[in-house]
Amino acid sequence: MTDETTSISGDPLAGNMGATGAAGGGTEGGTGAEGASFTRSASDTIREEASKYADQAKEHILGFAGTGKERATSALDEVAEMMRTAAGDVDAKLGAQYGQYARTAADGIAGFADSLRGKEVNELLDEATEFVKKSPAIAVGTAAALGFVLARVIKSGIEASGTPGAASPTTSATPSNDDRKVEPAGVGTPASPDTTQS
Repeated sequence: MTDETTSISGDPLAGNMGATGAAGGGTEGGTGAEGASFTRSASDTIREEASKYADQAKEHILGFAGTGKERATSALDEVAEMMRTAAGDVDAKLGAQYGQYARTAADGIAGFADSLRGKEVNELLDEATEFVKKSPAIAVGTAAALGFVLARVIKSGIEASGTPGAASPTTSATPSNDDRKVEPAGVGTPASPDTTQS
């Protein structure tokens, strides 16, 4: 007969069947310190895997945020360039003073884009967090205003597309054939006490 420890050695799922194994009255997972060691090992493995996945998720989120930052700075640069181009037209139509306002605004937007470009995503998140901590009322008000504007833009887009939920100006007050109810005789209207049913 072969020794149990040699027939399953190297099998991590079999547990330790040695002196504390089934022959010794124990269980396959071990007893006492060995069982606690197995449990600690499993929970450590789970923690390590969870930490690894959390780190990967954080890297993906930061990558998306970095891409968004690049797009935002490019869009701000385009707006600044459009304002600079429009400043010439403003000079000709309204005067140099108003054209200078447009140039100053364009320079401010370009400066903001450059400051965004020069910071890491983590720095921007830290600054946003600090701003919310210092001025929560302004942050909540800004979020509410942006939400309102976004809702109006979405609503106007839906109405403009003519989706089936939107009201149409050609609707008449007369119900269509689909809206009319047809009920069998004697059903749906209760008999009045004056009439008799046959």
